[in-house]
Parts: sequence; C-alpha cells; structure tokens
Amino acid sequence: MTAIERLRTKLAEKNIEGAVICSDVNRRYFTGMKSSAGTLLVFPDAAYLIIDFRYIEKAKATVKDCEVILQKPAKGVYTQIQELCDKHGVGSLSVEADRMTLAEADRLSEEIDCTLEMSDALSDCVNAVRLIKTPEELEKMIAAQRIAEQGLLHMFEFVHEGVTEKQIQLELDYYMLSHGAEALSFDTIALSGVNTSMPHGVPSDKPVKKGEFVLLDFGATVDGYHSDMTRTFCVGEPDEEMKKVYNIVLEAQLKGISAVKAGIKGCELDAVARDYIASQGYGEAFGHSLGHGVGIEIHENPYAASSSDDVLYENSVVTVEPGIYLEGKFGVRIEDFVIVKPDGCVNMTEAEKKLIVL
Repeated sequence: MTAIERLRTKLAEKNIEGAVICSDVNRRYFTGMKSSAGTLLVFPDAAYLIIDFRYIEKAKATVKDCEVILQKPAKGVYTQIQELCDKHGVGSLSVEADRMTLAEADRLSEEIDCTLEMSDALSDCVNAVRLIKTPEELEKMIAAQRIAEQGLLHMFEFVHEGVTEKQIQLELDYYMLSHGAEALSFDTIALSGVNTSMPHGVPSDKPVKKGEFVLLDFGATVDGYHSDMTRTFCVGEPDEEMKKVYNIVLEAQLKGISAVKAGIKGCELDAVARDYIASQGYGEAFGHSLGHGVGIEIHENPYAASSSDDVLYENSVVTVEPGIYLEGKFGVRIEDFVIVKPDGCVNMTEAEKKLIVL
C-alpha cells in the first residue's frame, strides 16, 4: 500500500470524512514531491493535490497516488476545496492541528462551508502512518547514512591541531553535499575542547588544541530522508578522565541498543542508558533524552525520553545517543540510529565507536 492508501485506511477507521494537509513536510511525504505550496485533500475513497502553476508540470509527472488539479487563481483554492467536498458529500474536514496556524485555520473556516475538526485526530493518523518505515524509506535513510559515514572518515584526515570548529563544519558540510547528499539533515554541530560540554553548541572560531575532544553531530538527506549520527574523538592523547567518561558513554549506548525491541516504551529504553550512567556517578551530567525518531524529519516519533510513553513498533526508527557533559571541561556523545525489530534492532550506523585518537 502507498502512503496515501494507508492514510485513507486510517481515516476510515477514525470516521474522518476528509483531511486537508497543507504542511510542506507531510505534503511531500504523501505525494513524494517537494514544493513550497499546495493543498492535499484526502477522503476515504479519493485524494487530490491542488497546486499552482509553478509546480503543475512537475506534479503531473511525479505524483502518482492522487489526482493533480491546477489551482485556479480566478476561483481560489478554497472554492476548489469546497467543490471537492461537495463532490464527495463531505460536511467536515480534519486539519493538521499540530502544524496549521490559527490564522490558516480561521481563514479556511471562513472560506468553506464545512465544519473544521481541530482535534489531534488527523495528526494521530498521519503520525501512525509515518511511524512505520517502508523498505524504500529505510533504503534512503541508509544511503544518507553511508554518505555521512564517508564524511566522518574524511574528517579523520582533515581535523588537526589548529583547525577551527567553523572550518571543520564547513569541510564536513561540503563533503556530504558534494558526495550525494540532497541537503544537510540539520546544522552540523562541530565542537572542540571545553565547548563539547554544550550538547547543541554552535561552531565557533575556536581552534582545536592537542589533547582535546572533537564532537561532531551531523547527517545527510537522500530524497528527503535523513540520517543522524554523533561521534566524539580526540586530537592527541586524552587524559584518564576523558577515557573514563568516553567508555561510560559507550557502554551506556551499547546497553541502550541492546534493549531496543518492538513493544518497549520510550521511557523504558531511556532508563536503560540513564540508569547505567547514574550508577557510574554521572547522572546529573546526562541532561537530554536518549533518542528520537528519524525519517522525513530529523525529529519525529517515537521519542525515547524519561517522559515518553511512545511504544516502539517494528520498523520504526529511533536514535540511541547518551552523553555526559562536564561544564568547563568536556563532553562526550555517541549516537547511532536503528531499525526496531521484534526481538532487537538493526543498526543502520556502521561507523567505528571505539575512541579514535588522531
């Protein structure tokens, strides 16, 4: 089944008469086409993409799972939405409550003669469809990960004493974009020394010094699908405390990966790594969640956090990224992302995890 067919099934199960999808990311997910505009209407028995002249030729050649309709300036998209609702006898439309702005909802409500359903019903349906990855989606994510991993190997040759964090960031970004990445998954994090204690620090003009950690958090995208990984390595020999903390984080990560399986809750997975780090005396230094889903967005369901009741289902994807951050000293994070299976997981990340010393 296609993504739209799976959504139509979900709509029927929830007795949703019709759904209007306007967000760029979900429109791309269900149609396979990237655009900055367009309205996707999905009914239990049909689907339509209303899109303007700028994208109509590409849409007709690309979109296969719904009828492509040219947005007519004279009528306006709201008139066309109303006509399609009338055609299918629809009196209410569900909207993306987690993505549509109040202004957009007000305008839609004013322009069409349908009741707007503003609950989480549609968002829940969309998230349920996106949660379970198809083989094709996983292939794209693995391809993106291989680009990122080649980038990491390149950085082992590039990084040296004296190079700045910004230079490292730019070199890694250029490598991924010039070796098949459609785009970056997010702004690359490249930190060194004392700055590695900031989990989401911003690269600066600070030069790398001998005996410092370098932390890289980065990813590539292929056909809209993201990869995500973090590695921490050292330029010159680390001291004993650095080695100790690195090995604790590595063991926590390995324990977390070993615990991944279908049916486990996000909070339970988070606790596996968090409890181990706490048992080693660094509980207060692990201040973020263990992981998150990855797909057509870099952060999506399921979430592995102490507050998360998300259930990990077979063929969902989750990161496992514990860290220890010692303010004024250094930080360590190691991140892989895995495919959830009934009795374990498949790790899409093949990069080395032992402590690399350049």
